[in-house]
Amino acid sequence: MLRLLETRPLEGRRALIIVENLPVPFDRRVWHEARTLKAAGADVSVICPTGKGFETPHEILEGIHVYRHGLPLDASGALGYLAEYGAALFWETVLAWRVFFSRGFDIIHGCNPPDLIFLVALPFKLFGVRYLFDHHDINPELYEAKFNRRDVFWKLMVLFEKLTFRTARVSIATNESYKTIAMERGGMAADDVFVVRSGPDLSRLERLPPNDAWRNGRDRLVGYVGVMGDQEGIDLLLEAASHIVHERGREDIQFCLVGGGPSLEPLKRMAAEMGLSDHVTFTGRAPDRDLFEVLSTADVCVNPDRVNEMNDKSTMNKIMEYMAFEKPIVQFDVTEGRFSAREASLYARANDPKDMADKILELLADPDRCAIMGTFGRRRVEQELSWSHQVDTLIAAYQRALR
Repeated sequence: MLRLLETRPLEGRRALIIVENLPVPFDRRVWHEARTLKAAGADVSVICPTGKGFETPHEILEGIHVYRHGLPLDASGALGYLAEYGAALFWETVLAWRVFFSRGFDIIHGCNPPDLIFLVALPFKLFGVRYLFDHHDINPELYEAKFNRRDVFWKLMVLFEKLTFRTARVSIATNESYKTIAMERGGMAADDVFVVRSGPDLSRLERLPPNDAWRNGRDRLVGYVGVMGDQEGIDLLLEAASHIVHERGREDIQFCLVGGGPSLEPLKRMAAEMGLSDHVTFTGRAPDRDLFEVLSTADVCVNPDRVNEMNDKSTMNKIMEYMAFEKPIVQFDVTEGRFSAREASLYARANDPKDMADKILELLADPDRCAIMGTFGRRRVEQELSWSHQVDTLIAAYQRALR
């Protein structure tokens, strides 16, 4: 990787990255990409929303220009998403023209959701600007997972996805399932789709001494890191915790859930109603040090994402972060989750919180097995999945888009 970047293969190129759902550098994947492109010689600008701790409208971080815009609300319904996406498109368009006239760019790198950023890119194609689509989420499946229906909005998701692929010169997929979608639903040629996984940057993940304060006075800690949303299955994790604490009588186990999102407050209320307030810690969106401490302290980490079309085909960043911290994992059995973790995880029956609870207890009772699973996971990240193994493919995608 270092040898490739030292040749600065993108010297003189100018890239604009647009991401709508998370601020940068909080969005780890996008920040890895931006830093890699900068190291390869490109002049990089990023447009993203503001967020807690990331409110500055324009700043330069590690030589990368970051432009941020506000959003009207944290959407939770179909109309709310329309309002959010409409506001985002407006500000993305305004800021894109600002960057174009002040700094210029040869390529727009659009990161979904939503599949609407191609609308920002279309006018710039008249100036020879290429569009590269970074496929983070499969939005038709995401919509169906959130709202459990295929209505007019779902049909719009399918249409926008198709138009996005047709606008893109090159598509980046996070895994092989997404590459298949790009070719089959998007009509893209295999040579124009590059798999760039969201591997962790091991140089930026700091393993810390365990901090027993996160255990809340208990012997064992189960950790979760991720978004607190409707489709993340946190309700199933709370049901598993209730089974462990109330039905199995395990008062010695604490659960710590790191992350923010639209469902955070409802999930807190749910935990209270289940009598779990003292056994479940919700940190909200937390600084990196807290995240690293929780992962360094946890005995077992969990991924309760429901088994559905969306989660079956999607790679979850949290899985590889758990593996990077040498943690054994319990998750439901989904295709891409199993591909990432392999023997670093146990796999519970689909959407069965009691089986997830049993798998958690099985691991907590066997520290030797946990150590073996953790070692396997760390080695797999180091040898195959970390960000350093994605750099060559990312640069190749840019070279193909710009040739």
